[in-house]
Amino acid sequence: MLPVIALKVDVDTFIGTRDGVPALLDLFRRFGIRGTFYFSLGPDNSGKAIRRIFTRKGFLAKMIRTRAPSVYGLRTLLYGTLLPPPMIGARSGEIIRRTEQEGHEVGIHCWDHVKWHDYLPRMLKPTVALEMGQASAVYEEIFGHRTKTVAAPGWMVSAASLEVQDALKLEYSSDSRGRAPFYPVWEGRRFRTLQLPTTLPTTDELLGENGITTQTLNDHYLSLITPGLNVLTIHAELEGKATAAIFVDLLERLTALGCRFITLAEAAVEFGKGAPDSPLSMGEIEGRAGVVALQGT
Repeated sequence: MLPVIALKVDVDTFIGTRDGVPALLDLFRRFGIRGTFYFSLGPDNSGKAIRRIFTRKGFLAKMIRTRAPSVYGLRTLLYGTLLPPPMIGARSGEIIRRTEQEGHEVGIHCWDHVKWHDYLPRMLKPTVALEMGQASAVYEEIFGHRTKTVAAPGWMVSAASLEVQDALKLEYSSDSRGRAPFYPVWEGRRFRTLQLPTTLPTTDELLGENGITTQTLNDHYLSLITPGLNVLTIHAELEGKATAAIFVDLLERLTALGCRFITLAEAAVEFGKGAPDSPLSMGEIEGRAGVVALQGT
């Protein structure tokens, strides 16, 4: 079996929506690729992420290693603190609609990316439902239909977030890191929403780690690609902007190898049938500060 690549595009910020998404749409059109885009739809409070310096081991080192100020820009790093947060969905509806109009799948990333990423473990179910409800309302206003899929910011999940997903009757979600599609079992409780985990590390997890540079990043990616389903999460702020040239090279090399590109919806149909139950828990992975949802054995 040749490798199959599902491209999951996380759009975390206003500038990623405004600048990164159109660039990726143009690039995907050039390669004849369809992907799955997950949009943050509420306030861009990126500036508030500065608190992670004091709460997450390795966060400052990661920001320096990935050159975050140059990637996101000064204004983005001040949104929600010294500058008012732009409302992403309200200001970017045309771009978000265009994404679906060009044949891509579109889902919900979140309402407030920083709030979900930093505070989900302490959120009660009504708060989680409110966050998802606000995002769902904007999504439906933009498209006129409900979402079929969501993907948690920072791969952060909880029992409450999994309960809310089941209540939404989604076709699948992509909240975790792992090996293959599965139904999550959290602290002994099975949930009904199929998980399509990210199987490959992200660019920001790899660059600057273990001697990996912009010149060797794609060699490393090619060494990780396996037959069957590979889910690669990219970010509009990186692959659509700061590391766009590197991403173009990766697409060229994957295409030359005969890899087939699909959406996550297609992956759910092709690879999700008969998916097993697997434990889901929070744990650390190399290159990322804090914890993420991990598929167990």
